[in-house]
Amino acid sequence: MTPSSILPAAALVLLLSGCMSASEHAQQVAAGTAAQDRLTLGTVQREIRVGMSGEEVVGILGAPNMVTSDEKRRESWVYDRLATEQVYSSSAGGVNALFLAGASARAGAAQTTQRTLTVIIRFDEARKVRDFSYRSSSF
Repeated sequence: MTPSSILPAAALVLLLSGCMSASEHAQQVAAGTAAQDRLTLGTVQREIRVGMSGEEVVGILGAPNMVTSDEKRRESWVYDRLATEQVYSSSAGGVNALFLAGASARAGAAQTTQRTLTVIIRFDEARKVRDFSYRSSSF
């Protein structure tokens, strides 16, 4: 292989190895935020059970946003979360600029998603979970 044919091949390898699609960027962002937030629909469905104590619920979901009580002095805890995720991915063809005399190619994609999750946990007189409900939406 001649030195003049190695340069274009090396440039192509560098160009392709530095590219990441918008969906790959979105997956990386989602993985980072999922690890930070304990209150998720999956956590509620998987771990909250009737008969749990309030301490166990706090250990799983954290502190509630609001606490109310009914006429029998039974508490209801409300967890309410709104998450906005903005993902932007861009690529610039810097290696292409070497071959195109200063012209560079740019491509990008953007996406914004909002999610809501409301969880209501009702306790009995013994301060154990008697029932719970949740509502989740994404738009």
